[in-house]
Amino acid sequence: MTQESSRIVTTNQEGIHEDLIVTLVKHLATVYNKPIATHSQKAFDDCCLKVESIDRAIILDSGCGIGQSTKLLADAHPEAWVIGVDQSEHRLGKQPHDIPENCLFVRADLIDFWRLAIAKRWQLMKHFILYPNPWPKAKHFKRRWHAHPVFPTILNLGGELTLRSNWDIYVLEFATILDYLGYATRDIQSIMPNEYMTPFEKKYFESGQELYELRAEIA
Repeated sequence: MTQESSRIVTTNQEGIHEDLIVTLVKHLATVYNKPIATHSQKAFDDCCLKVESIDRAIILDSGCGIGQSTKLLADAHPEAWVIGVDQSEHRLGKQPHDIPENCLFVRADLIDFWRLAIAKRWQLMKHFILYPNPWPKAKHFKRRWHAHPVFPTILNLGGELTLRSNWDIYVLEFATILDYLGYATRDIQSIMPNEYMTPFEKKYFESGQELYELRAEIA
């Protein structure tokens, strides 16, 4: 196995953040009204035109990077629209070749895209959040998706949620919130992928890091 250099997650936080549930309750009681960016609105509208042209289930690959995972998911689910969303034009410019016709890429802010999808009453079949920025410093806790004001929107999108990370505390915090809210979650698994879904996954695994996966039914 080729060894690649990848720094492990370092943190000054011991265990689940003490403000986890308090932060969740606060966000559930408020509405997040940050203005939608113009480029996100246009990108979502263009995506909708395609999605509404053929009635299919929707699989969302949030933070898809170069789109390796999006293509893999589209190949595995030809019956569904598989949409990869990332804010980086540079990363999306490196998307794989031979993209299947059910695979769409959108350059947009995820915070905007998720809220626009809810406004259109989208309900997902599956939702993948693969190796998000873990923001491991305790002072950056509220930048993690499960501690961000947009988190209720993620829940409202529904579907089978798959989260992967190379930081166990991130996954444990996410699972703790889902359990608190009564969602059916599977045990957190340590995974050894046969096929790498993202370049990060390959890099982390080949540098000897532990990879974690959480799956949950978000009804």
